[in-house]
Amino acid sequence: MTTSAGPLLEVENLAVHFPVTRGFIFERQVGTVKAVDGVSFALQRGSTLGLVGESGCGKSTVGRAILRLVEPTGGSVRFDGTDLRGLGEEELRRLRRRIQMIFQDPYASLNPRMSVGAALAEPIRLHGLREGEAAVKDRVRELLGLVGLDPAYAERFPHEFSGGQRQRIGIARALACEPDLIVCDEPVSALDVSIQAQVMNLLQDLQQKLGLTYLFIAHGLNVVRHISDRVAVMYLGRIVEMGEKGPLYADPRHPYTRALLSAVPVPDPRLEKRRRRIILQGDVPSPLNPPPGCRFQTRCPVVQDRCRSEDQQLAPGPSGVDVACWRAPEVPALLPNAFAGTAAPSTRTH
Repeated sequence: MTTSAGPLLEVENLAVHFPVTRGFIFERQVGTVKAVDGVSFALQRGSTLGLVGESGCGKSTVGRAILRLVEPTGGSVRFDGTDLRGLGEEELRRLRRRIQMIFQDPYASLNPRMSVGAALAEPIRLHGLREGEAAVKDRVRELLGLVGLDPAYAERFPHEFSGGQRQRIGIARALACEPDLIVCDEPVSALDVSIQAQVMNLLQDLQQKLGLTYLFIAHGLNVVRHISDRVAVMYLGRIVEMGEKGPLYADPRHPYTRALLSAVPVPDPRLEKRRRRIILQGDVPSPLNPPPGCRFQTRCPVVQDRCRSEDQQLAPGPSGVDVACWRAPEVPALLPNAFAGTAAPSTRTH
């Protein structure tokens, strides 16, 4: 149970840097990969923050650093008022019960030699959440029912299930610890579109039923639009735009966010035909050697001299969201919002 009245999760100036070394006998450091470089956000109880960006931007590293699956280089992570970076191994293990993770590849996160029932029972026994084998088995059956699976499936093994069913098992395993916060690390990206919708529906239903808080990591703004209350857009280790879902989609002020939204398909073919895509040139720079000034300046369609020398931090923007762009007030006149006026299609399946 939560004990504090403030945000459930507070991340401040989080940094995760990996040294790059050369040599087999006499190893020497030749550089540093700045996978995450000064990320800050707060997550309120019962809400969802969508963390979005291209591959390699550092969003999954943020999720792993929160759980200390990778050790942060700097900054702080406070969960329910407790600084996770200051905890010893035993204290961290106890608190981790309340912070769980759903992985992108459900099959890789399950032991192929362990039945589903045994996989779900393991964390229940480990944390002493039920007394006696009968109570543990009842809880396993309850968990399978919560995620829409037949309790009789407890005797089956992971290879006997489809991808969507395996992801439901991964969700059930996270729920087995009775967490407050779940880090969802691209949980639907490996699934077919129709199955994605079902899993998203399930996550939303579980949030309402159990009062869960989500950090939802994804590639596409179209995915997080349906499940998130707030959205943070990452580029090359930093958050470039963050705010409430409504104003961020209606009037994004960072060129990168506008480019991402222009790539989101809409169901109306007539509207889709009229939309103007923003095509970014070049590749994402290496986090080993990020460019000076704004990190997006090498690909930005509206870059100016100031962007190449001065780094803009997140600041309140004209549309009510925080944005890291010197040209935020001018962006609507310079780049169209190809997503404006498009209705958000429901992910509900009937």
